[in-house]
Amino acid sequence: MRLAGLHRASALAAALLFLARGAFAGGPALVLEVPVDCDIGARCVVQNYADHDPGPGAKDHACGSLTYDGHKGIDIRVAGRPEMAAGVPVVAAAPGVVRSVRDGMADISVKETGPEAVKGREAGNAVVIVHDGGWETQYSHMRRGSVAVEKGQRVEAGAALGLIGLSGNTEFPHLEFSVRHGGKTIDPFTGGAPEDACDAAKAPLWSDAARAALAYRAGGLLIAGFAARVPTLKGLLSGEHRAAELGTEAPALVFWAVSWGLRKNDQESIRVTGPDGRVFTEAASSLPKDKAQWLRFTGRKRTAKPWPPGRYRGEYRVTRDGGATIVEAT
Repeated sequence: MRLAGLHRASALAAALLFLARGAFAGGPALVLEVPVDCDIGARCVVQNYADHDPGPGAKDHACGSLTYDGHKGIDIRVAGRPEMAAGVPVVAAAPGVVRSVRDGMADISVKETGPEAVKGREAGNAVVIVHDGGWETQYSHMRRGSVAVEKGQRVEAGAALGLIGLSGNTEFPHLEFSVRHGGKTIDPFTGGAPEDACDAAKAPLWSDAARAALAYRAGGLLIAGFAARVPTLKGLLSGEHRAAELGTEAPALVFWAVSWGLRKNDQESIRVTGPDGRVFTEAASSLPKDKAQWLRFTGRKRTAKPWPPGRYRGEYRVTRDGGATIVEAT
């Protein structure tokens, strides 16, 4: 009796999942590939997901904090301007026809221009593709001059559309990827609307390969390195203060790390060891609040004597919930 009941329950669950995937008016659910040609989790990271909290708070589809109030897209970012300048391709997530394009907007943070400067053009340089069955995908904030398709052009999944940029209403280089069906926004991680609760049943639109590549990460490292002065987050993301080698007369020796997705009470440790293997400087702390992106550094100013020549080693680690490692950089 119990086995029969479980069998009926399993069959019902499978049927509901099938319906969730196929219940879109006008055809079956869209199957999506990763919309960037980039190593997710290394060179690129998912900074923000869609917000599934209907109130003033914010929760991503995994009931985590990687989103902000009212966000409906998926933000796939690179660390800063040098990574953007190197060129990270944005590609079509599914076959379709280009409905509209925009190019020519400058790659500049909205913190510098103000939101009025991009009013009505918040998506920046962008491409919209229409797919069978009433589906649309949108690719926003691309790099100026990089858009590689035209209105009416047919594209296949994986076709180059442009490059990750910093155009429109954005503060860091990224692609904002959005999905709509019948004009309604759909979260590709759930197959449902962002208004649905974060713990609701999920039927992702991603292909198996895309789901594996885009597996949920609750935080991580963007970049790390050494500098000859106390760095700023803005400077590091712009490409300043990053040094592969320092002179023995450098005014300071500082190890820094920039992370994303950190949470209140995460435990940080950072240290530098010198050429002799002894600890040069170290520190530990607990985060006072959630941080979408966060700079941590430690170092020393030079005295009258030059720095001992040789190799210096910087280490940074963040742990969460009693010991799980979220960030590790050496």
